[in-house]
Amino acid sequence: SKLIIVSLAEKVCGYNHESEKNMDFDFLSKTVLFKGCTDEEIKHMLICLKNKIKKFDKDEYIYNVGEIVTDACLILSGSVQIENVDVVGNKSILGVVRQGDIFAESYACIPNQPILVDVKTCEATEILFINVPALFVESNSCGHGAKLIQNLLRVSSRKNINLSMRIFHSASKTIRGRLISYFSEQVSVQGTNNIKIPLDRQQLADYLGVERTALSKELGKMRDDGLLTFHKNEFHVVTGEGK
Repeated sequence: SKLIIVSLAEKVCGYNHESEKNMDFDFLSKTVLFKGCTDEEIKHMLICLKNKIKKFDKDEYIYNVGEIVTDACLILSGSVQIENVDVVGNKSILGVVRQGDIFAESYACIPNQPILVDVKTCEATEILFINVPALFVESNSCGHGAKLIQNLLRVSSRKNINLSMRIFHSASKTIRGRLISYFSEQVSVQGTNNIKIPLDRQQLADYLGVERTALSKELGKMRDDGLLTFHKNEFHVVTGEGK
């Protein structure tokens, strides 16, 4: 009966056998999108969601501002950056998405919502496109779609929290206030005063919305004031108890 079900799904959904042959189900099961799913469940979901795999060269645009997005995009290899370009042509990097992570899922969940950013590859990249509207149609969810929707909700919630934290860190009018806010969060999350942050100086400056030179200068002042010590992206933060 299993063979009959799969054969029927192939006819209805147009499943691509080559996609299955090249798919690393062990890798997929460890991604945020398919967490908690078995290989068989992933295979059935990909059958009904009409998955597409596309390869992109470095510096190739996947989405441009204004495009309608219907797919959640899972990076199988490579990485992409999310860009914003204002009306006078100033570009800012909003974030980088790497292997195993997803992007564009929020836009895909809202019918006819144009994407408000550009998405460009940082290197040669391979992406799995998951059709979200098909996921929301019960008859196409293969009975396993609930797990995928649950994971999408978790990803979206986590991104909302991260965005809220970024707004919180940027609320201070001073660079020092922004740095203290960010380091306080990292100390809390990592559970130690000796923290390692996932950002280099330029990325940290972009994240906090300040100039890199001014950021580096303020870090030097904070070190001189005995508030912290650092080497590259490793910091020892002196808390109130340590003063």
